[in-house]
Amino acid sequence: MGKVIGIDLGTTNSCVAIVEGGQPIVIANSEGGRTTPSIVGFGKSGDLLVGQLAKRQSITNAENTIYSIKRFIGRRWDDTGLERDRVPYNCVKGRDDTVDVQIRGRNYTPQEISAMILQKLKQEAENFLGEEVTQAVITVPAYFTDAQRQATKDAGTIAGLEVLRIINEPTAAALAFGLDKQDQEQLILVFDLGGGTFDVSILQLGDGVFEVKATSGNNQLGGDDFDNCLVLWMVEQFKEQEKIDIAKDKMALQRLREAAEKAKIELSSMVSTSINLPFITADETGPKHLEMELSRSKFEELTAHLIAATIEPMIQALKDADLKPQDIDRIILVGGSTRVPAVLNAVIKFYNGKTPDRSVNPDEAVALGAAVQAGVLGGEVDTLLLLDVTPLSLGLETLGEVFTKIIERNTTIPTSKSQVFSTAVDGQNSVEIHVLQGERAMARDNKTLGKFLLAGIPPAPRGVPQIEVAFDIDVNGILKVAAQDKGTGREQSIRITNTGGLSQTEVERMRQQAELFAEEDKKRKELIELKNQADNLLASYTSTLKENSELIGEKVKASAQEKFTKLQAAMSDPAITAVTFSPILEEFKQTLFAIGADVYKRASSSTDTTPELQEEEKERTDISVTLIEESAMTETAIPQFNFDFDEDNTASADYEAID
Repeated sequence: MGKVIGIDLGTTNSCVAIVEGGQPIVIANSEGGRTTPSIVGFGKSGDLLVGQLAKRQSITNAENTIYSIKRFIGRRWDDTGLERDRVPYNCVKGRDDTVDVQIRGRNYTPQEISAMILQKLKQEAENFLGEEVTQAVITVPAYFTDAQRQATKDAGTIAGLEVLRIINEPTAAALAFGLDKQDQEQLILVFDLGGGTFDVSILQLGDGVFEVKATSGNNQLGGDDFDNCLVLWMVEQFKEQEKIDIAKDKMALQRLREAAEKAKIELSSMVSTSINLPFITADETGPKHLEMELSRSKFEELTAHLIAATIEPMIQALKDADLKPQDIDRIILVGGSTRVPAVLNAVIKFYNGKTPDRSVNPDEAVALGAAVQAGVLGGEVDTLLLLDVTPLSLGLETLGEVFTKIIERNTTIPTSKSQVFSTAVDGQNSVEIHVLQGERAMARDNKTLGKFLLAGIPPAPRGVPQIEVAFDIDVNGILKVAAQDKGTGREQSIRITNTGGLSQTEVERMRQQAELFAEEDKKRKELIELKNQADNLLASYTSTLKENSELIGEKVKASAQEKFTKLQAAMSDPAITAVTFSPILEEFKQTLFAIGADVYKRASSSTDTTPELQEEEKERTDISVTLIEESAMTETAIPQFNFDFDEDNTASADYEAID
């Protein structure tokens, strides 16, 4: 069995980790970062950029750069209006009222975009391990619905990963914290405020068992919301100062978002910060610059409602676990947004002065915990048992549009439960099973997970038919519902994959497309390397021709010029492939070899010296040609027959990593 990796697929940043020597470690990406921005960019030439490279070009290519895709995964169009208004890329209605992203006329599901991020993390793990990775544990917010969990699992499949387990982010953080503290009996509260979601989980730790007692949260609260408060404030301030509304300028908004995030981070360690964005816009009087001072107190005033929104889930989690604040032994802060001083102070105040444990890196804790669970499944960690819970109640719509709960929230999973129902009218021969998730009394106020029909019920008076509905939740928190007419034995079932969820065929198609993307990126990288090599050779040819023209025969010169023109044309052809380009480059290389031989041959004959010296010249010529060939084979420029380089005239390249 190969190595199983742990992945924290975050709203703003993602992270990948593995277990080495019994301990979880984070794998740094190729850009040197321990976390990778959850950003996907489609470059102007069609190239796919993921992570830091995508973030770099987000200002100039805002409409084709996708971030915060986690806010849309597994959710309906009508539930995402606020989120759609905040992003510069084009959101369109997907199948069954879901949200798709449209880039240059093509629609992508959130699962496909998430898969591109997962592919990047998978590749980083493979580079680190030196072997193929096919299995993973992926984390999700504890308050993710069944639909969002299934969509996340589909994203993993599209990325070419077998998702062995979906686990809750706060639970994963507790695993990272408690791996070396399993002999201690303690109650842990995990406060997880990430980029786009907020969760609170209470766990009982002892004897190698991590048991979740309760969980609560808010899927629409995170660091993005703090940034957005600052963006709105900057837009209003600029409007007052310059009488210009930049809210509709996508490039300006992207610059504001980056400035807001930077200011938020700086205010975690400073009492004030300056925001300076030159040339943010222009009018008939000339360019305009945005210059503002922001104090920590003003930031806290702007975000006070967000900090207040973290209190209710803590109250609810304690209530569900039948605990009081003073019963909690340790508080673990997870997610970059917990670095905001006002958030930390709110937690300390709520827990009567108890200081949170800061021993776990809030940006890496979830990925490390996922790696621990991956280690358990891969046989590398064997002294640990995780008992998680379902975050929301699950049930059916019954007579009068009432929501009847079958499985209560905070039930330990995996679990199954059934209940017997009957018909509501005489002679009813079919029953629609409407599966819901939530806590409200009326069906319409909860989230629909799916519907299916049990038909073929023999006509009978109301209340006589016996219909058993069974709910089964697996270890990933994914639900399967079955209904059976006990009289006839007729059965119908549904695996809830979310409204607008992807079928196995669609997931497989998207997985193949993702592989195709990876193959295209590989070919594009190969072409770039060949073009860089060609650039060096063209420069060498020009220099050699200039300095040794009289030593090159006209026939060789004509042939070289023909190959030179052909290679230049290939360099400027936007549609050329590496397969087509490579032989053209090879032809030009061979021409340069001929030029080298011709130069030395003519130089030798012009000396017209003794036979001994001529033989010595011949040996030198052979050596020179060999050196030229070796130079070309190692992708080094052909010698220009002038080794006195002037350092001031040496060109330096601007290198950019290509994934």
